[in-house]
Formats: sequence, structure tokens, C-alpha cells
Amino acid sequence: MAFDLGLLSLPETLSNIDVIIMAVTSFFTSLLTAAVGIGGGMVLLAVMAQLMPVQAIVPIHGVVQLGSNAGRAIIMRPHIDWRLIVYFLIGSLIGGFLGGQVVVTLPVAYIQLILGCFILYSTWVPKRIGAGSKPNEKSLFLCGLFSTLLTMFVGATGPFVSVVIKRMELGKLRQVGTMSACLVVQHLIKVFVFGLLGFAFAPYVGFILILVGIGFIGTLVGRQLLERVSEALFIKILNAVLTVLACRLLWVAARDLIGV
Repeated sequence: MAFDLGLLSLPETLSNIDVIIMAVTSFFTSLLTAAVGIGGGMVLLAVMAQLMPVQAIVPIHGVVQLGSNAGRAIIMRPHIDWRLIVYFLIGSLIGGFLGGQVVVTLPVAYIQLILGCFILYSTWVPKRIGAGSKPNEKSLFLCGLFSTLLTMFVGATGPFVSVVIKRMELGKLRQVGTMSACLVVQHLIKVFVFGLLGFAFAPYVGFILILVGIGFIGTLVGRQLLERVSEALFIKILNAVLTVLACRLLWVAARDLIGV
């Protein structure tokens, strides 16, 4: 049985222990994302997948991530590159529209496989061998389109967005700030589309507020860590986190495709 909070009662599908586990996870994942710009969303999604009803995982994760990234964007607002956000927004609107209209026939495992390979390639292949010139506004438009389309089905595509922004060499503060604003756009559109599709968010309001509130505390702690990390160490940590997340995507894809 979950806590009785009146209008903010927690859903009957979650126990008190479930809520506590996900609240603690929200704190540490928000701290991680604020400190290195990425990683928290996928970790939180993985934990939610173990404890929540399947049909609620992606939409509720989207609302929690919307709140988490909104808090981080507010804190980092002086460092956001709003010019890039406009291009990402336009692409995201198209991707969200397509995601709400199109039935994806490609199995999720194949999407995870593609994302995992792309993240590893973009993170570790030298620029002179890899993507060529640095990404530009057009890249952010396409990134917004594809990542928002994909996030309707795989939940967390933050690493995909991160590798595009990372290659722009904005510096650690502008990168984290711009990344946060991009994900606010993406998750806002996703939540809106799920609402149009009829998902009932009301039973989860109390749960969402708990995770967003505790996550914001994690964001404040992570922001302090970000200021103390050197630019070189920041890139090393970011590359390590992206690599771990990409390998997890590949492992999950292999497990589903060939039963590893």
C-alpha cells in the first residue's frame, strides 16, 4: 500500500518501497546529469522499468524528466545557447507529430542497437575520420526530429542528443545548459502527445512531484560539482558515461534479439 496524501495519493500499483527506491534514484541521477550533462535519464528509466507498469513507464518517465531538466535549465539559463534551441524545437515538433501518428514497425531492439553503435562511433572515432565538420544548426534540427520521434518508443534518447551537442564544442557549462533546454523541449512535446493519446497522468501526480522535488535537490548538488570539474576531466567523464550507456543499449538489444 502506498502513502495516502489526499489529492496527491500515490498510485496503487506502487508500494512505499518502490517510491523510496525511485526517489533515491531520482536524486542521484539528477546529480549525475547536472554534473556531466547526461546519463541520469537512462538510469532512471532502467529502474522504472523494474518497478512500474509497462504502459506507464515512458509517459511518466517523460514527465519526471521534464521536471528534472526544467530545474536544471533554470539554474543553467545564462549558459543556454537559445539560437540552437530554436532549431531543435522545430525538429522536435515534427518528430513528436510523427511519433504520435506513425506505428513503428522496427522492433525496439533494432532501434537500441542503432543508437548504441551511433553513440560509440560519435564518442570515440576521431573527428577527422568520423563525422567531418562540426555539427551546426541543421544538425540540431535533425537531432530534434529523430530523437523526439525515437523517444516516444524507447524513452530516453538523451545520449543521442548529447553526442551531437558534444561535437559542437560549446564548453562544459554551455553544453549542460543547452542540453537541458533541448530535453525540456523534447519531453514537453512527448508528454503533450501522450496526453492527446489518452494516457491518464492524474493518478501519478503525487509520485511525479516527489521525484521531481528530490531530483531538483540532486541537480543543485550536481551543479556545484560541475563548477569544480575541469574541462578536460568533464570530457573524460562524459565519454565514459556515454560509453557505458551505449554498451548497455547494445547488451539489451543483443539480449532481446538473440537471447544473450
